[in-house]
Amino acid sequence: MKLTISLDDREIKILKKRAKKNLLDLREQVEDIIRRSCMNAGVSASNRKTNDELVNIFSREKRKKKR
Repeated sequence: MKLTISLDDREIKILKKRAKKNLLDLREQVEDIIRRSCMNAGVSASNRKTNDELVNIFSREKRKKKR
């Protein structure tokens, strides 16, 4: 499957830096980010009440600070 996304130069620069740190190329880094987001969404996505499933997958829950 192919997916096209638009990123500005600043975002690409950040992703390239992160990819270099993880010894990946840019494409592998983006795939890793999406894969991790989807894996982590399985647990918490069911608690949110939105109509858009992609919002559920890629949004983070607010967490309370531990005391």
